[in-house]
Amino acid sequence: MDIDKRLAEVPEWRREGEEIRRTVTAPDFPTAIRIVGEIAVRAEELNHHPDIDIRWRTLHLALTTHDKGRLTDMDFTLAAAIDRIVAEHAV
Repeated sequence: MDIDKRLAEVPEWRREGEEIRRTVTAPDFPTAIRIVGEIAVRAEELNHHPDIDIRWRTLHLALTTHDKGRLTDMDFTLAAAIDRIVAEHAV
């Protein structure tokens, strides 16, 4: 897998070692929680779960494939899905 090419497909994400990360600032706390809820549903459908840190209206998201110990296509698939969810909330 060409990680640089895949990363270019999700420009809001940055690579840190064997993770990709994104920070999202929602307009308010309830919107942040709605975004997390929608991410949780999609992550469960894909059976691939992000690390999420919620700080008031700021979400810190990290993706890696833990059982592989590295980035895989699934991380970028979920990153793109998260980007769509965030965009739906006009963030």
